[in-house]
Amino acid sequence: MGLEDLGYRPELKRNFSKLETFGVAFSIMGVVPSIASTIWYNLLTYWPYGGPVSMVWGWLVAAGLISFIGFAMADLASSMPTSGGLYYWTHRLAPPKYQNFLSWFVGYNSFLGNVAAISSLGWACSGMIFACASIANENFSPSIGAQVGLYIGILVSCGIFCAYGTTLFARLQTPSVVLNVALALVTIIGLPIARRGELNSAKFTFGGWENLTSWPNGFAFLLSFMAPVWTICSFDCAVSISEEASNASIAVPAAIVGAISSAGILGTLILIMIALCMGPSVAAVNDSAIGQPLAYVYLMAFGQKGSLVIWALICVSQVSMTASLILPSSRQAFAFARDGALPFSQYFHHIDSWAGTPVRTVWLVIGAAIPLGFLGFADPENQAAINAIFALAIMGPYVAYGIPIFARIFWKRTFIPGPWYLGRASVPVAWVAVVWMVFAFILFSFPGDKNPSPGEMNYAIVVTAGVWLFATVFWYTSGRHYFTGPRTEDLSDEIAADFATKAGVEHTQDPNKTSATVTVQPVDDDSDDGKGKDVLRDIGEVN
Repeated sequence: MGLEDLGYRPELKRNFSKLETFGVAFSIMGVVPSIASTIWYNLLTYWPYGGPVSMVWGWLVAAGLISFIGFAMADLASSMPTSGGLYYWTHRLAPPKYQNFLSWFVGYNSFLGNVAAISSLGWACSGMIFACASIANENFSPSIGAQVGLYIGILVSCGIFCAYGTTLFARLQTPSVVLNVALALVTIIGLPIARRGELNSAKFTFGGWENLTSWPNGFAFLLSFMAPVWTICSFDCAVSISEEASNASIAVPAAIVGAISSAGILGTLILIMIALCMGPSVAAVNDSAIGQPLAYVYLMAFGQKGSLVIWALICVSQVSMTASLILPSSRQAFAFARDGALPFSQYFHHIDSWAGTPVRTVWLVIGAAIPLGFLGFADPENQAAINAIFALAIMGPYVAYGIPIFARIFWKRTFIPGPWYLGRASVPVAWVAVVWMVFAFILFSFPGDKNPSPGEMNYAIVVTAGVWLFATVFWYTSGRHYFTGPRTEDLSDEIAADFATKAGVEHTQDPNKTSATVTVQPVDDDSDDGKGKDVLRDIGEVN
């Protein structure tokens, strides 16, 4: 199904090939940089949730559960390939009584998740860049003000690139994929070679356990899921660039499933190698003056110069991840503004005549992400407050993912499968995805320890509830009076005329413009069951 079939006129250039669409989704996950950003969730620093057991087995279990979300979303992305994605799907699949509000609600949760993910990537990137300085000089210790300043600079720089360099950005996706794969291979192959003779035992690598929190062991293991769930997330970015992707009904679902599968497999292998090569003392890595666990492991293996080169490339990859998320996030905001759901939608629904991109929504998402960085001042020593954005980057998307998937399988409204479809497995897979997302949302609302101080609280649920309150109040005071869902047009007659022109046949237009029909000679189609069928091309009403 094309964009016109969904009721939208194309406004954006289709700059992204199938491989480049995959590149955006895969680059956002950036497995090695993401593991570096979140390794402390299952091993080190603030809340060590179980050590190697959580690293390896926690990743494997969580990645398997996340794949159910990817498959369920791929079905929807193939059926309805539009940048409005999540909230468009919700409006199509929810009952008329609820479709407007649920579509509105999903859009705001999607916007929240995108902004939080951009913020978490930018914050992790600033920490990684300063880790380079710490590798070169162990006595270097950046102030929280310096990290916040660098964080803002990273977001603004990436924003300029996403606003005015989209074509170049698309071409850079393939090199970005190559860089991420190279970093994974350096870790999987190079790290154990460099550490030969000092490797941990298989017992420690696959069974080492150390829970230094006040949570019970089982719950601590579950909390370690934060690392893989945060890493293997934001795959809906491929959906957000559907209107810029060639052959979107195939390219987008392939990108979603391919990125999740690649990240799950590579992440498992990488974490096995880190557990194998990190040395037997968790405390030694934890107490490193560098302040970045994975950087310290590289330093032990490759020395100062070698680790600096590798870490610099990881920083480049992290910057690429940040830009790769800003671009689709701005497109989701653009689609939401196009349908009148954002404050000042008329202003934000705008394509820059020179860049050919929605420049205003690029700066909208960056402007919303920058203030989250100031949470770093709440707990400069442990940075527990700012780390809540990692949970926030999961909670917003999981609500936005879950509602359209639930609507499809629970309310059973008309769903027309696209060329990518799971068939009979589609509904059971979707149910597993919904149950997992509900569980994960509740799990990541908990703080890092049972008795947190105010600075160590998990404020993700507070911010999420604030967005829910804003969206609900805005809906009842304003939105319900004008928001009727995605603002689509009946383009069926134009589609039929275009088809007729290409087919060289006569086009008959309905005078009421509610439908249009093109009749062509029957052709033999062996695509379904191999027996051949007579096919009559009939383009009917577009809802």
